[in-house]
Amino acid sequence: MYKIFIVEDDAKIAAILKSNMEKYGFEAAAAVRFRELMPEFEAFGPQLVLLDINLPYFDGYYWCRQIRARSSVPIIFISARAGEMDQVMAIENGGDDYVTKPIHLDLLMAKVKSVLRRTYGEYAAAGAGSAAPGDAHGTVPPELAAGGLRLLLARGELEWRGRRVELTKNEQLLAEYLLKRPGEVVSREHLLEALWDDVQFVDDNTLSVNVTRLRKKLEELGLQKAIETVRGLGYKLVPHGLGGGGSE
Repeated sequence: MYKIFIVEDDAKIAAILKSNMEKYGFEAAAAVRFRELMPEFEAFGPQLVLLDINLPYFDGYYWCRQIRARSSVPIIFISARAGEMDQVMAIENGGDDYVTKPIHLDLLMAKVKSVLRRTYGEYAAAGAGSAAPGDAHGTVPPELAAGGLRLLLARGELEWRGRRVELTKNEQLLAEYLLKRPGEVVSREHLLEALWDDVQFVDDNTLSVNVTRLRKKLEELGLQKAIETVRGLGYKLVPHGLGGGGSE
């Protein structure tokens, strides 16, 4: 049974969310101490967090960063803020998805189930141990490499010249698909389908933000402009040593 931690200061909305999660067989708990949230989070040990932005004392962006410093648990923001920049900030601060208020419970549940499948269920299992695309034998190597850049699959880390950075689940999936086709264009549609099985609920800008986050991780390693945007087509990985060009 997956545990869902609800961080929503409107008691009525929190109760509705809790009831809806339990209706679908999840164990749910609503936060009560908004000044100091982490003890509740750690005591409950959730597999997913529903996080409002407008909260007492500290906003949801702050708490997302606090959670990310200790856990890679998926986080879905829930907010009345419908602006594109709010959604971008949510993802840049470590969120995995975004739902606007008023909440459509069917849409929220579709996103919850999708994120759980990617992180813990059938799609996570596929990424960890079943046949990868183009692998007829069902074996997955412990790492992928191109031009000296290594993706350590079991650890969720990228390595370049002895330096390593940790990746979120989405960042690792992006890196995996790009490293499998170094120097080749991977279409946006292919990446969207790889990362989000319910593609109809995903804003195309969400993929762009996740690519930007992966680019920043690569820059931390010292790889500048390793991911190129090929307009109208998609993205390709050109780490140092691979050569190749592309249009930005």
